[in-house]
Amino acid sequence: MATLAQWVEGARPRTLPTALSPVIAGTGAAMGHGVIAPGRAVLALLVAVSLMIGVNYANDYSDGIRGTDDERVGPLRLVGSRLAAPSTVRAAAIASLAIAGLAGLTLVSLTQQWWLIAVGALCIVAAWFYTGGSHPYGYLGLGEIAVFVFYGLVGVLGTVYTQSGPPGALAVVTAVGVGMLTSAVLVANNLRDIPTDTAVGKRTLAVFLGDRDTRRLYAGMMLLPFLLSAGAGLRSWSMLIALLAVPFAVVPVRDVLRGAEGTDLIRVLAQTGVLLLAWSVLTAVGLAVGRFV
Repeated sequence: MATLAQWVEGARPRTLPTALSPVIAGTGAAMGHGVIAPGRAVLALLVAVSLMIGVNYANDYSDGIRGTDDERVGPLRLVGSRLAAPSTVRAAAIASLAIAGLAGLTLVSLTQQWWLIAVGALCIVAAWFYTGGSHPYGYLGLGEIAVFVFYGLVGVLGTVYTQSGPPGALAVVTAVGVGMLTSAVLVANNLRDIPTDTAVGKRTLAVFLGDRDTRRLYAGMMLLPFLLSAGAGLRSWSMLIALLAVPFAVVPVRDVLRGAEGTDLIRVLAQTGVLLLAWSVLTAVGLAVGRFV
């Protein structure tokens, strides 16, 4: 039976920057519009974190019952390691997604934008069928696209919309940057897993591209948000604050381009998450103070 510490590890806390970052960035954009709504920000954060935990447990369950995680280099998987029954992990996934749904419904009721229920339902469906169902899209090379859409565009712009209304151009630029860096987290993860994913027939984008091109893709995804920050700085100089995150990108990009593999990519994965969080926080600051400059 898995211990509490193993359940926490199974929730993959290192991926939490991908949940925190869109809400932080979106809240900064809302503040830039002159709106401070801490209650709604907390609800959006609860939605994002619960979704992330839910998708991690759902992946643990679905990959585990397929045998994908029987030979694994990365973080602990509860089902694949035989530490928890598949039904128990599935229940944990469903509970987490249910919490996300309830928090989302509360947020929608405050905004009165009822069409957002459909967006939330789509997020939950996407979370489950990433590796779940008979034809999981994560096995078809579509994972990075889904991450870009849901943790970038939907996460950031949805946070803005529920706090201050329709997002502006700078919020859209921010959503693209967050989406790129969040996708880079998944690229680093799938780069590490190319050998094992290939062996079990899991066709991620990294498997399709191969080792060399996946490394190039990762580097490009890490660079683009800074180009966006520089471009946005032409409209509002405060957006240049995000360039202070450049040092966080140097080591992981260097290591990936130099051929880091296996357990070294676990460190890269964590470093990419730190960069994502740093860029999002600094961009949020730039958005928030932009209305004063």
